[in-house]
Amino acid sequence: MAMVAAGGRAGGRRRRRGKRGGAINEINMTPFIDVMLVLLIIFMVAAPMMTAGVPLDLPQTKAAPLNSDAKPVTLSIKATGQVFLGETELTDEAIVGKLAEVSKAGFDERIFVRGDKKVDYGRVAQVMSIVTTAGYKRVALVTEMEQR
Repeated sequence: MAMVAAGGRAGGRRRRRGKRGGAINEINMTPFIDVMLVLLIIFMVAAPMMTAGVPLDLPQTKAAPLNSDAKPVTLSIKATGQVFLGETELTDEAIVGKLAEVSKAGFDERIFVRGDKKVDYGRVAQVMSIVTTAGYKRVALVTEMEQR
């Protein structure tokens, strides 16, 4: 194999390089970083969809968000008045029993009540009354932050 020299002449010298075709023993970072960025984008898009319970149109307020490390126990009330714990529909009689099953801290557990904008306020008050009558002392309403 002859190489063309800078002057344009063919020289008889051959260059020696290291091993050719040997296995590469280090990871190629460019595809690895590309995969990580794609996964990051997928999780950023999917994370807001993983809300607790059924999707609701929550009212907006100026209240500051609550700091909570543990996954809260959340009751959701749809516009039709149906009550859900997570994605499980409950009757009024079954609310207390199901809360007792899922609450880890007993009656000191904070129970969040999410009510759709269109649900009757009386229905929200009725569900909160069921929860507080059962002995749960920490019941909170969930709203969305007001958009500025």
